[in-house]
Amino acid sequence: MRHGRIISALCDSPAARLHAGRATHLDLEKRVEALVGELDEALEQQMATSEVLRVISSSPGDLDLVFQTMLANAIRICDANFGALFRFEDGVAAAAAMLGVPPAFAEFWQRGPYRPGSRTALGRVMQTLQTVHIADVTVDPAYLEGEPIFVAAVELGGFRTILNVPILKEDELIGVFAIYRQEVRSFSSRQVELVTNFAAQAVIAIENARLLNELRESLRQQTAIADMLKVISRSTFDLQTVLNALVESAARLCDAEMGAIMRPRGEAFDFAANYGFSQEMTTLLATQPVSTGRGTLAGRTACEGRPVHIPDVLADPEYTYTNGQRVAGYRSMLGVPLLRDGMSIGVVILVRMAARPFTERQIKLVTTFADQAVIAIETVRLFDEMLAEASQHKSQFLANMSHELRTPLNAILGYTELLIDKVYGETPEKMQDVLQRIQGNGRHLLGLINDVRDLSKIEAGQLILALGDYSLKNVVHTVFSAVEPLAEAKQIALKVEVPPDLPPGYGDERRLTQVVLNLVGNAIKFTDVGEVVVKAAKVNGSFEVTVRDTGPGICETDRAKLFQEFQQADNAITRKKGGTGLGLAISKRIVELHGGKIWVESAPGRGSTFSFTLPATVEQQARPG
Repeated sequence: MRHGRIISALCDSPAARLHAGRATHLDLEKRVEALVGELDEALEQQMATSEVLRVISSSPGDLDLVFQTMLANAIRICDANFGALFRFEDGVAAAAAMLGVPPAFAEFWQRGPYRPGSRTALGRVMQTLQTVHIADVTVDPAYLEGEPIFVAAVELGGFRTILNVPILKEDELIGVFAIYRQEVRSFSSRQVELVTNFAAQAVIAIENARLLNELRESLRQQTAIADMLKVISRSTFDLQTVLNALVESAARLCDAEMGAIMRPRGEAFDFAANYGFSQEMTTLLATQPVSTGRGTLAGRTACEGRPVHIPDVLADPEYTYTNGQRVAGYRSMLGVPLLRDGMSIGVVILVRMAARPFTERQIKLVTTFADQAVIAIETVRLFDEMLAEASQHKSQFLANMSHELRTPLNAILGYTELLIDKVYGETPEKMQDVLQRIQGNGRHLLGLINDVRDLSKIEAGQLILALGDYSLKNVVHTVFSAVEPLAEAKQIALKVEVPPDLPPGYGDERRLTQVVLNLVGNAIKFTDVGEVVVKAAKVNGSFEVTVRDTGPGICETDRAKLFQEFQQADNAITRKKGGTGLGLAISKRIVELHGGKIWVESAPGRGSTFSFTLPATVEQQARPG
């Protein structure tokens, strides 16, 4: 009791009270200093968070910039040496961003991607979906037992303290935010909280980027589809142009190096269109066609009638078209059937050189393109059927019409000739002139009717060549004799250049005379000044005939339609000279029936040269082109 009173008295003394006040003041200063430090740290973290949010909002699609900003702030505020952000897909980790990581370890990691073991820091985050904080990795059992990633981290990067925070989208692990120290010093709870906050912001950035990329991809696809519909509308009946555009657009949008549309023919598939295939691969497909069996992608897709996706042909036990894979080197393949009434009429194929599977979104897109291809194919098929039917009706009509017209016209010409010959008595001189005109116009009309009859026979496949020996030299001179008066009347020089030793040929002499007569007659008709030169020669086993004039020439647009039925050059000269536009069409068909070809070279103001070639000896009648 006595000692207690002494102590109490000492404490109540002025000196004691002064000492106690100083102690309280020092403690208060420390507390204030700690609070100021915490406030500064909180403000710094808040500023860092604001900066990251600003970068996310200003660069929503630039994940690299966002991740680098996050890592820079986390390393600085948490007093770490370096950091990394990892992305996960199917249990495989890949470094999406690194900052300050020692080059030796960065190189080690870039050899990946890696599937982290369950004892690594990343593996523990994958298993628990919780933050993993290792104060000293060198005493961790996994490191002591030789875990490869831990050993590389310590030996190549000097890792000691590790903080791994999961990046979670709902309950799905999509990444890890990691910072490291090269000394043994644990991260504080506030630092862990900051990195956790950055991980949450990383989810926002990743989702924003995903949505933005999906939006951009959707817009790109919609634009491509709109462009494709324009191509289809502009080239409704040009099927090749439509299919080429379809397969190229599908390949580009789906990031495929090669693409094709294949149609079945017998026991194999033929190219209907292709994009990106090398000449070597095209040659291989011609010599070793893709079969309709399940060993090929086209065959399997056509058989199943649904999209077939082969992520890696080297790992597919059914795939047997190994020569194609060896030549082209492709790995991932996608096949989508062209379905008409549930039946496959072809396959769209996309190919990637790397083993990189196609996404569901891409498969749906290619399915859309396949539907467009079916529409294009069906449109052309139906049009061709209608055209064939219409052509048949037209040929039948022309044949009937020409027959019905020829009978009364021949009667008119016969009676006119009798009147001219004065069989029914004398006729006035003025009437004789009129009768001559009637006869001339009647014969012209008969020639037109004969042209119509010939055309209808050709289109119906009923024009049969009367093959036999003939002399091309005689053909040319016969035509010369027939048209020479026309050239003299127009004061045009008519020249013939035929070698005297031109050998005989084998073909239809009458029809070939008709062709040469048409070409020379046209040349004289359209030439007012200058000359018309007819040449015939034998070149490389074939006859070649050219008719050159010094007429007005023909523009490119008109040249494209000269050999079509009822088509003529659309200019004042043609309208003045007249004609039906059948002569050249018939000439083209006759030359083609002989297995030859006919063409024109011309330009406005430079005259025209019509040429045709055909075998000197025609073995058999060819099918019309």
